[in-house]
Amino acid sequence: MLGWDVKDQLYDNAQYTGWHSGYPDAPVRILPHTCREIPFENGMLLFLAEFDQQAEAVCPRGTLRRVIQRCQDMGFEPFAALEYEFFMFDETPESARAKGFRDLKPFTPDWFGYSMIRNSVHAELYHQILEMGEAMDFPIEGLHTETGPGVLEAAIAYDHAEAAADKGALFKTFMKVLAQRNGLMATFMAKWSGKYPGQSGHIHVSLRDRKTDKSAFYDPSQAHNMSKLQRHFLAGQQRLMPEFLCMVAPTLNSYRRLIPGFWAPTDATWGVENRTAALRVIPGSDKSQRQEYRLGAADGNPFLALSVAIGSGLYGVMQEWEPTDPVSGNAYAVKHPEELALPRTLWDAAQRLKGSQAGREMFGDAFVEHFAASREWEEREYRRHVSDWELDRYFEII
Repeated sequence: MLGWDVKDQLYDNAQYTGWHSGYPDAPVRILPHTCREIPFENGMLLFLAEFDQQAEAVCPRGTLRRVIQRCQDMGFEPFAALEYEFFMFDETPESARAKGFRDLKPFTPDWFGYSMIRNSVHAELYHQILEMGEAMDFPIEGLHTETGPGVLEAAIAYDHAEAAADKGALFKTFMKVLAQRNGLMATFMAKWSGKYPGQSGHIHVSLRDRKTDKSAFYDPSQAHNMSKLQRHFLAGQQRLMPEFLCMVAPTLNSYRRLIPGFWAPTDATWGVENRTAALRVIPGSDKSQRQEYRLGAADGNPFLALSVAIGSGLYGVMQEWEPTDPVSGNAYAVKHPEELALPRTLWDAAQRLKGSQAGREMFGDAFVEHFAASREWEEREYRRHVSDWELDRYFEII
């Protein structure tokens, strides 16, 4: 599992496992506290597990756990909440493939963001989704239509960071299961069609002091209620965003989403209640002061996305960095310093991670080397492919 890609093709550039090692078994550690019942399988129990021993170094959940441990060692408890947008189709795995994933029929037509009509007409499915979330311990605080035909957004209730990542992974998996059990399909691709906005996977993050249980981000005496620690945390997220991008945007398709004007960031910017920025500070109270990592997309691995959102912030605290001035208004219309520009391709993003000293400090050399190599493989596989766009553009005229 650690030596092949999403299409079961074996990596030829990974050091952890491969032909050179004979693909040995990797031990896993079952996590009893993650036990859940699968509601539509007669109470079948489900447990999550982590890779153990040497494999732990490249395990996404293990990577997040190490970041959380560092956070706790610094005196803070990280909390998080994940939001996912996903498109639903009136298709099956067979029909979608028969159509070549083209001209798919959306679950609902037209642009009906936040529509009470769609919610009410399809109330039975909405209730199934909400009830599944309750039964499997990933309660959904909000479920509504978003911008585009057949697109929904689910906001999962906040929790300790490790549990929040577990809930994100379970939601993505079982949302697809539930859709197919209803004769539908759900996709969490970052951008399944050039006609519509991309699909986000925004991350809300906050820290609480482990001794006092007070918010480490909240200081009502400061602008926007931002404590000094929150400023350092924000600065770490901002400065390291270009270096850690491929952990949050892990596919070729991820970079189709990161274009101006479609509610996705193109530079490592921040603003106060500004949804055009990559980082949105949300002023609040001791219980609600937080920031939103808006770079995240629906295609991200929740364990790695949270590792980045928390780990980069902690690094900023360790270095006592300060963020740039906040962006007011349209962040896309402002020219930003070159060092805030995000890599434009998966290959470039993988090179930034490989060369990141901060990444190696926070996630470990073994993880950085393995994950960057897997992203390089993904880019190389893409380059072997001849697209419909190329055929249409060049076949006759060249």
